[in-house]
Amino acid sequence: MIRVAVVGATGYTGGELLKILLSHPDARVTNVTSQSRPGQKLGDVHPFLRGRMDLTLESYDAKRLASTCDVVFFALPHGVGSQNIADFVALGKKAVDLSADFRLKNVKTYEAWYKVKHASPALLKKAVYGLPELYRKEIPGSPLIANPGCYATTTILALTPLVRRNALVPGSVVVDAKSGVSGAGKKLDPMYLYCEVTENFQAYAVAKHRHVPEIEQILADQSGQTQSLTFVPHLVPMTRGILVTAYGTLKKKMTTAAVRRAFEEDFGGERFIRLLPEGRWPQTKDTAGSNYVDINVTVDERNRRVVVLAALDNLVKGASGQAVQNMNLLFGLPEALGIK
Repeated sequence: MIRVAVVGATGYTGGELLKILLSHPDARVTNVTSQSRPGQKLGDVHPFLRGRMDLTLESYDAKRLASTCDVVFFALPHGVGSQNIADFVALGKKAVDLSADFRLKNVKTYEAWYKVKHASPALLKKAVYGLPELYRKEIPGSPLIANPGCYATTTILALTPLVRRNALVPGSVVVDAKSGVSGAGKKLDPMYLYCEVTENFQAYAVAKHRHVPEIEQILADQSGQTQSLTFVPHLVPMTRGILVTAYGTLKKKMTTAAVRRAFEEDFGGERFIRLLPEGRWPQTKDTAGSNYVDINVTVDERNRRVVVLAALDNLVKGASGQAVQNMNLLFGLPEALGIK
């Protein structure tokens, strides 16, 4: 039985993690922490856990957790937990970080986009990017998994088969992305108030979203070439879900069937990627509450432009479900174990 702790258990991703782990047959949650609510019962913060997980929130202590846990999920805001993670990993334990602190390999890039000084840059070299469909072999031996961002997961999977084949004109990719409000986490910001979100549809962080360098870094790694794209995210008045539409100009004429074959070759055997039938387009309700990514493609032959659509649940495959997927790989368990 894997002993698990969730650091930052009161947020949306922390709650989703606990929900998944509750039904995991080979994992047991032993500790939950909160900087703001130590001493409170977990069921008072997440009512759906009342009578199901009788734990009390505690303050973070790396040595205590190392003595009681085999792995810790760090569900903290960006820039908050990197030193805590370094302290925990130094004690010989494994960590899965759901923030962006260890996703970018270049510390200067991280500090430029996130506007904070990185507290543990030396640990960046040891972290493995936790997108199992691309880095499955590297994950098991790593002490630290950098769980991908939700927009990044969707966009990277939508574009990887194309960039691997050097099929796109450099600089031609444009990504139109839409997310539910839970993607922003639990934070007080007028933009996410009910009266601002409901009956509204708005763009934000236009061409400067923090997931851009993460996406470009992984696509460059997959293709062996520098990648750049324009990324525009939008906030949709729904709780959860992401829909990405990615456009790119093809270097040479390709049919829709040829592009589909590329996706089938790369992802045909993947447990959590569903390449939809021709004419059936991804939608957020079909992936809600699941760890699936739905993808479909077409080619606008008139303009030699490929269009890829991908949808997932930002709290599951975009965060907590993928984190448990990574935990399973870390401990040699079936990858889909406990992920409904």
